[in-house]
Amino acid sequence: MPNIKVFSGSSHPDLSQRVADRLGLELGKVVTKKFSNQETCVEIGESVRGEDVYIIQSGSGEINDNLMEMLIMINACKIASSSRVTAVIPCFPYARQDKKDKVRQRGGDDSRAPISAKLVANMLSVAGADHIITMDLHASQIQGFFDIPVDNLYAEPAVLKWIKEHIPEWKNCIIVSPDAGGAKRVTSIADRLNVDFALIHKERKKANEVDRMVLVGDVKDRIAILVDDMADTCGTICHAADK
Repeated sequence: MPNIKVFSGSSHPDLSQRVADRLGLELGKVVTKKFSNQETCVEIGESVRGEDVYIIQSGSGEINDNLMEMLIMINACKIASSSRVTAVIPCFPYARQDKKDKVRQRGGDDSRAPISAKLVANMLSVAGADHIITMDLHASQIQGFFDIPVDNLYAEPAVLKWIKEHIPEWKNCIIVSPDAGGAKRVTSIADRLNVDFALIHKERKKANEVDRMVLVGDVKDRIAILVDDMADTCGTICHAADK
């Protein structure tokens, strides 16, 4: 493939290597390091002039370091005269902070909660990204935060394939969403498999802490497949499994 260069950030080098192998390409040479004051330093080790550059970096692990590293890599390629820079971000950082969802403050003024996903979108654009490829955005409206093209890919076909290959009695299963927000996700999978779905309504006392859960639907004597798009403490999915 002429004029394509694929570079890997440090968030998931194994994924980047697999992508490069599938394309039959060598990963581009890049050195990332930290100065003693923890500033990130990136050195692109080959010419990208006139090239179509893809930078693979996920918003997982050390999320702030990885985000900063990606921004610097994008900018380094852009100012080195690459023709186009595409940021491949399988897990979009700060995707849950996509709206002002905190209650209004005392005194009646508006919420002072940030919309951090929009800030990340602005940072990627300012760094020089021409195109974003991401997967299963937590909130699809994040695509509208950008003035550049965004491809939001879906893992659903791979999930369906895995279910059919690894669960012998999948025709007697029920797809369950551990929260009401994921109802659209599970109904789509249930429709494709032609099975029923259920959901769990949860009430939170505060972020990352579930107070009460109510199951809506009949799962008795069936294989329940829990589907969620994000898990950090895994508290929700464990509570849902117990329920």
